[in-house]
Amino acid sequence: MKHLYASGFVIVAMSMMTVLAQAQQKPWQDASVPAEKRAEMVLGQMTLDEKIAIVHGEGIPHRGTLPPEMKAAQLLGNGGVGLAIAPVRLGIPVIDMSDAAYGVRSSAENGRYSTALPSNVGSAASWDPVAACAYGSLIGKELRAQGFGMTLGGGTNLTREPRNGRTFEYMGEDPLLAGTLVGNRIKCEGEQHLISDIKHYAMNDQESGRTLVDAHISERAMRESDLLAFQIGVKIGDPKAVMCSYNGVNGDYSCENKYLLTDVLKKDWAFKGFVISDWGGTHSTEKASAAGLDMEQEWSHFYGEKLKDAVVAGRVPMAELDEHVRRILWAEFASGLVDDPPHKKLVDPQAGFDVARRIEEQSIVLLRNRRDLLPLEAAKLKSVAVIGGRADFGTISGGGSAQVDAPGDPDAGKWQHKVWFPNSPLEAMMAKAPGATFTFSTGDDIAAAVAAAKAAEVAVVFAWQWESEGSDLPNLSLPEGQDKLIAAVVAANPRTVVVLETGTAVTMPWLDQTGAVVEAWYGGSKGGDAIANVLFGDVNPSGKLPMTFPVSEADLPRPTVAQPPKGATPGKLAFVVDYTEGAKVGYKWYEAEKKPVLFPFGFGLSYTSFKYSGLKVDADGAQVSFTLTNTGQRKGAEVAEVYATIPDSAGEPWKRLVGWQKVELAAGESRKITVPTESLTMSVWDEAAKKFERPAGVYKVMVGGSLMVLPLEGTFQR
Repeated sequence: MKHLYASGFVIVAMSMMTVLAQAQQKPWQDASVPAEKRAEMVLGQMTLDEKIAIVHGEGIPHRGTLPPEMKAAQLLGNGGVGLAIAPVRLGIPVIDMSDAAYGVRSSAENGRYSTALPSNVGSAASWDPVAACAYGSLIGKELRAQGFGMTLGGGTNLTREPRNGRTFEYMGEDPLLAGTLVGNRIKCEGEQHLISDIKHYAMNDQESGRTLVDAHISERAMRESDLLAFQIGVKIGDPKAVMCSYNGVNGDYSCENKYLLTDVLKKDWAFKGFVISDWGGTHSTEKASAAGLDMEQEWSHFYGEKLKDAVVAGRVPMAELDEHVRRILWAEFASGLVDDPPHKKLVDPQAGFDVARRIEEQSIVLLRNRRDLLPLEAAKLKSVAVIGGRADFGTISGGGSAQVDAPGDPDAGKWQHKVWFPNSPLEAMMAKAPGATFTFSTGDDIAAAVAAAKAAEVAVVFAWQWESEGSDLPNLSLPEGQDKLIAAVVAANPRTVVVLETGTAVTMPWLDQTGAVVEAWYGGSKGGDAIANVLFGDVNPSGKLPMTFPVSEADLPRPTVAQPPKGATPGKLAFVVDYTEGAKVGYKWYEAEKKPVLFPFGFGLSYTSFKYSGLKVDADGAQVSFTLTNTGQRKGAEVAEVYATIPDSAGEPWKRLVGWQKVELAAGESRKITVPTESLTMSVWDEAAKKFERPAGVYKVMVGGSLMVLPLEGTFQR
């Protein structure tokens, strides 16, 4: 039998399933025993080298040359981005990790296939916890089918900075919306028997200088905004891992920040799982260990030999190391990974297509529809000019570690390569209206596009804005002269529909002249089909904005994204971003500062109409009820949104989302709706008492279809 050496202990080079099968008679293999006890039993059998091995990574196979010991360890890997070597001799599987923000990363590179779902911020526009569950469930199934036991999705950071290059990976600007949706996603992901993850904890709000920036914010503001989103997500989703972020928070790197990792996460929220660093986000051994970092990825720079030496010398207590290992083992048992390890099999592409299309259909937001230009009537339509956005080929996606490989694109895995998924909106539209004449113009020649638009009954312009990890947007304008193109087309044909494929908000200098505007986000594997279904009315749009679209960048809390100083030393915090807006994130900022917006949070039109009536508010505000009526001629779904203001004594006069429910109604149907409210969103953080408190006084409750249209009002008093 050949022996391979990795991380100071022997790995037997035999089938993983064979090794695990030989350990089936151990007492910790009894699934009826609580995960805590099973983890403790295994911990008691582990050597020091085995403990060290499980708390660090083994590199990434495709990232250049690996050290010899890591090459050996990777023989147990699966081609993912992270690997932690567990004691397989004891029946504990290695932890094989893959990025999976909107689908499994690097599938083509590994000779596999995965579905691209709509972007995370796009899925948040559905405001649908059931859709969030379907999203997570599909990713979980495809991860396991590819042999992975841990997901690295679950992005939760609030949209403080809409130019952040990873906005498309997150769930918008409100803590209740983001926390609820990410919680349902990771809950259903974890139900597939893998280790679920929530990230990037915390305040990871820009890509510029992300390993050098120190986010400064008060404890109260952080607990009421960014940390509140994570708190809700952890409560609902029960993740088994939390990924700490690259940046600093109030003077300490997140991955060695005792306040974040121990005081809040492990003590206040009673989180039982393990904290894993973002890749290369570990900066120390003893400080990080004491702060609560349980696993270093992707290497072993600080948690390999340095940690072993510190334990032997007594600088890191053995009990502290044991706590790291115990949490990792607990996650393996509690997730079901030990009892039901992944078995590779082919994924079902059609099932993935169906889920991706349905979620995208729910996520598309109708922003403007002058004179009911939409939906297009296929039977009456004579001619359509389709312009721009590579609509003859597919829909664009977000880049970085989130990137899913697109079929037929050999460069899809290259860092920051723009990737379109081959599901053509043009072809899908042509299939809807076979009797109409369609023309396509790339938009590169504005004169040709204008001529096509003039000659057509309707023009449809597809515009894109690309985002990626590793860089921020310079502004919120559409790139490559697309604003100029749209302005010229709408001037030529007022019956112009603009379809936006973006990862965040965009400015729209041409808005007032357009007939209709649709926000489609990054649509995933079946984005083209979903867009056509909405444009032609087979699907009634029901998406609502999870973030505010400002009039201009001048209205943001910071006019530009802060940049790192030149020559900054890697691994040291070099500049500060002071979040003086505090808890006023997104719509709360615009309301408090009395700034008009292009489109408000929660906004989205429908092909039908809804009426709200009969509001009743419980005496303690725990729930509200009202009647919702579909007053139009079509079946449709409405997101009924509940907001509140809290007593003046809190010093926070802005509205805050406290609940919602998505309801589908037939034409003419009425239904009584009861919505429970979230007490944390009506509370303030008491820094002295270290807890949330509900201020005494009068609370105002408002209900309607968006932040700016709230026809029902009521009050309660505490």
